[in-house]
Amino acid sequence: MSQGLYALSPLDGRYASQLADVTAIGGEAGLIGYRLRVELHWLLALAQEPAIAEISAPNEQQAEWLLALEQVCDPAEVKAIEAKTNHDVKALEYWLKSRLAGHSFWGEYAEFVHFACTSEDINSLAYALMARDLRAALLTRLDAIASRLAAMAGEHAALPLLALTHGQPASPTTLGKEMVNTHVRLERQMGALRRQELLGKLNGAVGNYNAHVLACPEVDWPALTQRVVEGLQLTCNPLTTQIEPHDWMAEYCHTLARVNTILLDLARDIWGYISRGLFVLALKPGEVGSSTMPHKVNPIDFENAEGNLGVANALLEHLAAKLPVSRWQRDLSDSTVLRNFGSAAGYCAVAYQALERGLGKLSPNPEQLAAELTANPEVLAEAIQTMMRRHGVDKPYERLKELTRGKQLRLEDIGAFIDQQLEQAVPDEARERLKALTPADYTGLAEQMVRQYLDSLDHQGARR
Repeated sequence: MSQGLYALSPLDGRYASQLADVTAIGGEAGLIGYRLRVELHWLLALAQEPAIAEISAPNEQQAEWLLALEQVCDPAEVKAIEAKTNHDVKALEYWLKSRLAGHSFWGEYAEFVHFACTSEDINSLAYALMARDLRAALLTRLDAIASRLAAMAGEHAALPLLALTHGQPASPTTLGKEMVNTHVRLERQMGALRRQELLGKLNGAVGNYNAHVLACPEVDWPALTQRVVEGLQLTCNPLTTQIEPHDWMAEYCHTLARVNTILLDLARDIWGYISRGLFVLALKPGEVGSSTMPHKVNPIDFENAEGNLGVANALLEHLAAKLPVSRWQRDLSDSTVLRNFGSAAGYCAVAYQALERGLGKLSPNPEQLAAELTANPEVLAEAIQTMMRRHGVDKPYERLKELTRGKQLRLEDIGAFIDQQLEQAVPDEARERLKALTPADYTGLAEQMVRQYLDSLDHQGARR
């Protein structure tokens, strides 16, 4: 029987098959692997430091052997040691020492494993490495959504759509323009996520290099630790307490939450468009929409995305609010909260995949799009009163308000108003343009704006 049936979290049960990459990065095994990478790079840096005479510099083969231990580590072995130590980082230290013990070179230097480190030296860098790889996994999924939006925008740049403001008919737009609006917002936050600095520290128990300096005063410890951190492609934070203060993690979580809010907005809008009949969903053979109503084709992917985006943001907002707050030089409450970092990313990943899957099932319904526009000719009131303003007609807004507000009009009623009210006040050419106007034609520069934006994306891609 599948273990997924007994998983407490849907990430480990229902959605597990969608999350192999995220689970490998953000789960316990991933965390152990990142911790080990930090320990190995720290030990190698100590061995290569000329000022530490008690350890010899390894040759290239010995250095490669050491770093290769990351690939052969069995996390279950580390967890077995932790069952005795009740301390996860110490368990990894003991595992690593046991692997060095029989080596002709490194066995002599086993006590330099975790030298002068506090657990948070290892953890801060491990979580930063985890965040970097999770970011890559999430951006891959976000890029797929962005590509869908761009393709839809290009395909439907000129397809008129009745806009609703306050839930009421408003000046028309195009379906492509609405997709571009989301694309612009999403790309901006994805850019912020890509640029987010990932910080870590290696400065000891309370951030002062106390033990380092006492044991080896001749070493330039700030310079050495900076080289190690930057060698991991992270940013060194030299001024901390026992913990790196997690401000960057709050920024990271807030950016992801903004991404999710944008996508939540999109999911709800698409859900509404489907409800209005403006989109139809592709049928999937064998899929059931209701246990009792056979006709149902439900927007389940958008509902799934909405729900999981909400769970993700609840976690992200708690992480962002809690992690930068620590009593005095450190309390342990951040540790248990940090263990949910991978879960937050997991819910993001599930939501992104659902949304991208849903977008791939959509087809516009041109007949319904046209029917909505035809049924609401009063949206042309903005165009008429604006033309009247240009030509100095008295009280244009008020006159259109009297004609249209709260009334069900026909296009013929609009034409009659133009003939009766504008004959002497507006030039013939302008009046004829107004009479020829339909809601489907009244989309301004929407198509042009979409084309220009998509062209700019193509140019940016070429420059890259």
